[in-house]
Amino acid sequence: MFSPILASKKIVIIGGTSGMGLSAAKAFIDEGAAVVAVGNDEPRSQTARQELGENASIITADATRESTAEEAIQSCYDQFGGFDALYHVAGGSGRKMGDGPLDELSLAGWNYTMQLNLTSMMLSNRAAVKQFLKQGSAGAVLNMGSVLGYSPSPGFFTTHAYAASKSAIVGFSKSIAAYYAKKNVRINVIAPGLVDSPMSARAMENDTIQQFIKTKQPLDGGRSGIPSDLDGLAAFLLSDLAKFITGQVVSVDGGWTVTEGQYVQ
Repeated sequence: MFSPILASKKIVIIGGTSGMGLSAAKAFIDEGAAVVAVGNDEPRSQTARQELGENASIITADATRESTAEEAIQSCYDQFGGFDALYHVAGGSGRKMGDGPLDELSLAGWNYTMQLNLTSMMLSNRAAVKQFLKQGSAGAVLNMGSVLGYSPSPGFFTTHAYAASKSAIVGFSKSIAAYYAKKNVRINVIAPGLVDSPMSARAMENDTIQQFIKTKQPLDGGRSGIPSDLDGLAAFLLSDLAKFITGQVVSVDGGWTVTEGQYVQ
């Protein structure tokens, strides 16, 4: 019998009450972890409380607020007796706020998208690193990127502020991974293709986009991803099995980055 790979780990998930974050929370608990999951929607928080059980604590708060991650990490320490890892999932599309092709991109859309995806991640990563340094312990951070940060698809996915924010996550993560490696703090990035989640409703409901995805993400018969497709890698990268891995970006994309994708004529 193998031991759960996250046994006794205490993990904070920013964006952990729905979609990919909630799926990860379930998987981490199954692998022996205790989890603090943060989300900004109270009804989803209530659902998460019911689904995750006693090995999870749920906090409803805005990830872009400076104190949110700090409070979640302190709660993890107080409630579960420690803090070992951070998984930053929170973020989303700024399309409704004015993100889009550059010639149509509004300043409000740009600022909103950067705050949602990049600033929230900086805040959570800063809080995590400060706590690891305070503890004098090793630690792991996993940030949510996107293949759109380095593999654009101009036919259907043209939110340029979103792409910029996800590309910046890579640069930021690699930079801090290099700086804090001597402190035994690891930072990595997981980069999904199109995954069925609350953020991707537009693409999931569009038959033309789904036909494209069948060829752009050809693995497993050609399909959009599901949140659980990411969970195994996320658990591994936050576990001690990955203790010699830092500064890496791993695509979980069904083949997105190595295929053209075919448009229906």
